[in-house]
Amino acid sequence: MTTTTPPVLDTPAGARAHTVAVKPAPRGPDHAGTSLPRHLARGALGFGLLIGAVALLPATGPVSLLAVPPALLALRGCPACWAVGLAQTISRGRLERQCADGVCTLAKARPRPAAPPPRP
Repeated sequence: MTTTTPPVLDTPAGARAHTVAVKPAPRGPDHAGTSLPRHLARGALGFGLLIGAVALLPATGPVSLLAVPPALLALRGCPACWAVGLAQTISRGRLERQCADGVCTLAKARPRPAAPPPRP
């Protein structure tokens, strides 16, 4: 039975081998809307339903709470999720993540080259 040993790297005495693992940028939940007017309309509907449900509670009782599920559906979860989506919708295309040497930063997006005009 023979055993093999891993090859030995020739490094100067006291030198350490450094490896840098580069991970892709983490992809978190994307709450951005397709357009800013549509996102604002969903917010107006969702917050309007939430405010209406609370405001009508003394007059109609627990029946007004039936407006809460459609409100949360319009906000795609919770008011905080809607606010994060608003920030993502506004910044989409204006900011981009740039990673170099294991450090990621936000920077202004580079302009995309203009598409060539269609041929006749």
